[in-house]
Amino acid sequence: MAGSTSEDVVTTSSDVTEDRDKRKEETDENGADSAGAGVDISQEIQVKHPLQHVWSLWYMESNRSRKWEDNLLEITSVETVEDFWSLYNHVKLLSEMKPGTDFNLFKKGVKPMWEDHFNKRGGKWVLTLDRHQRHTDFDRFWLDMLLCLIGEVFDHPDEVNGAVASIRGKGDKICVWTRSNQNKAAILDIGRNIRERLKLPNNMKIQYVHHNDASATANSKHGNINVIYEL
Repeated sequence: MAGSTSEDVVTTSSDVTEDRDKRKEETDENGADSAGAGVDISQEIQVKHPLQHVWSLWYMESNRSRKWEDNLLEITSVETVEDFWSLYNHVKLLSEMKPGTDFNLFKKGVKPMWEDHFNKRGGKWVLTLDRHQRHTDFDRFWLDMLLCLIGEVFDHPDEVNGAVASIRGKGDKICVWTRSNQNKAAILDIGRNIRERLKLPNNMKIQYVHHNDASATANSKHGNINVIYEL
C-alpha cells in the first residue's frame, strides 16, 4: 500500500454493508487459523492512510435553555482513513437520531457556525429530504457526503469547509458549507459534484444560499430564503 492516498482507499456507501459482513465472515473463519499458525498481522494492522486534512466531528442537540453555541460539542478528530471508519462504525446512524440534532464534519479549526472566521463570507448547498426519505436515503446520502469530504473529491476542495446533517421533524437536510460565496464557478462546480456523487434523481434539487441570508431568515418571521443558485 506504499504511496497510496486517502482517495485510493475511500469507498462508497453502497459497498459498506457488504464489506462489513464480508470482514466479519473472514474474521470468524480465519481468526483461529491465523492465531494457531502464528501469523504476524501486526505490520498490516499498523499501516494507516493519512487524510489530506484533519476532520472534526461535531454534535449538537437543541436545548433552548442554553445558548446555541453551548449546545455544540466537538466529539473527536480523524486524520486517517482507518480512524474515520472506526469513528463511523461507532456513531449512530442519522435515521436513529431524534429530531433537533445535528452532526457536523468540518476541517479541523473550523467551527460549524456562521460566525466563524472561515464561514462568515461563505454559503451552503442545501439538500432537503422528504420525511419518508429518512429511512430510505438519509444515511446513504450522508455517508457518501462524508466520503466526498475526506476523499477530497470536490473540484475545489479548498473551497469546502465541511458538511452538516440536520435531523428535523418536518424534513431532514444535508448542507455543504463553502468558504466563499463569491466564487460562482467554484460554487456551481461543487454543486454539480454533489449531484453526481450522491446520484440525486432529477426531481431532487439542491439550493445555494449565503450564510448571512440564512442567518437573517432564521431570525425573521417570514422565513423566505434568498436562493442564489439551484441545480
